[in-house]
Amino acid sequence: MNNAHFFCVYRFFSVPLQAEMETICAISTPLGTGGIAVVRVSGPHALALADRLFRGRRRLSEALPNTVCYGRIERDGEQLDDVLCSVFRAPHSFTGEDTVEIACHGSLYIQQTILRWLIDEGCRAARPGEFTQRAFANGKLDLSQAEAVADLIAAQSKAEKDLALSQLRGSVSGELALLRERLLKLTSLIELELDFADHEELEFADRSELTALAGEIEGKLAALIASFRTGNAIRNGVSVAIVGAPNVGKSTLLNALLGEQRAIVSDIQGTTRDTIEDTLVIDGILFRLIDTAGIRESDDAIEQMGVERTRKAARNAQVVIAVTDKTGAEPVLDFTTSAIVLNVLNKSDLRLKENDAENNSETPGKPHISISAKYGKIAPLKEALLRVAREQLQPQAVMLSNARHYEAVCRAHEAIVRVQQGLNDGLSGELLSMDLQDCLNALGEVTGQITNAEVLQNIFSKFCIGK
Repeated sequence: MNNAHFFCVYRFFSVPLQAEMETICAISTPLGTGGIAVVRVSGPHALALADRLFRGRRRLSEALPNTVCYGRIERDGEQLDDVLCSVFRAPHSFTGEDTVEIACHGSLYIQQTILRWLIDEGCRAARPGEFTQRAFANGKLDLSQAEAVADLIAAQSKAEKDLALSQLRGSVSGELALLRERLLKLTSLIELELDFADHEELEFADRSELTALAGEIEGKLAALIASFRTGNAIRNGVSVAIVGAPNVGKSTLLNALLGEQRAIVSDIQGTTRDTIEDTLVIDGILFRLIDTAGIRESDDAIEQMGVERTRKAARNAQVVIAVTDKTGAEPVLDFTTSAIVLNVLNKSDLRLKENDAENNSETPGKPHISISAKYGKIAPLKEALLRVAREQLQPQAVMLSNARHYEAVCRAHEAIVRVQQGLNDGLSGELLSMDLQDCLNALGEVTGQITNAEVLQNIFSKFCIGK
């Protein structure tokens, strides 16, 4: 989904109750001409307002739930288009409200006319993300599931789609709900003690049980935090930095991987002065490729900046492709990285021409992958990237991929660690209760049990109109 489809959204809690009762409509399919388009109508009067335009064997308000009705859209004797209308009745719909989805032909004129006629009949044009926001407000989705809707729409790979679908089905919210439920029970007992502060001998919350539970929750939160590296890589792509000396074929390799002329290729050393990024999907896994400036000593200030950015890309990447070639070019200067390094020997076609032999040799003591980026012979490198990615992206039952969730879970983890320290130090129930409440609040922010208008505005501003 491109940036043109993103708009700002209103403050959820500042909208008057009357506005929330309005029936809304929007085109839910992407802007442009296609085979079909879908216009969505949702709200208390969705069926009645759609009936003012629909002509079929029966009225939509008389149709059974979850059925499709064939008919036509017309007004004042003007027949616009033949359509299929899907009918959903509250509360069994995406938004939890009565909903009609009108599938029409994809003409821009037809789409805009249906939308205009619906507004003329009393609908209001939906704001960005308002259908999903109503689903959240009506308890059909929690906040993490609502965010997963946007992730599912924007998914660029199978792995990203699978992760978003898992979160939409409640993998993250379900895990956090179990943790909150157990914490709430013991928090309630501790707060009950506070009501009987005059009786210091009373202790409703068993400290040994609380210690064991705090340890268990700390372990689960730590595992969730650790999963973010994998989840973030699935969502944003495995970062792969292509590094090496000038003229070893780094930009040619980038172009070969992408299958297009993305980077300028030249025999002149120092052509690439800055990093160039693009994405590639191999067998359902998203990779974020970063072509970098050649690493060498130079008096050119701009080239030095490019080399420093190369070193930074190598430090931050999850995989580094260290490229050399068979022409005797100067070796790659040292760079620091904790990433997995794939040593690639490029220009294998030169060896084949000179020796008329298969090029499967390896530099002594340094195993490498032989390729010819110029002639597109890069299959061994793709296989190596897939192998590394699959080893790194081991699927887990519950994974964090959203930065907001990660930040909230980190705060919850810090709070539960304070609870553990407080228990070890024999702190009072009042102090323990404060830290437990901090933990509960942080977990509640993920699912939307505790939130505010600013957070909701930021989340739903990322949705497209019609979803």
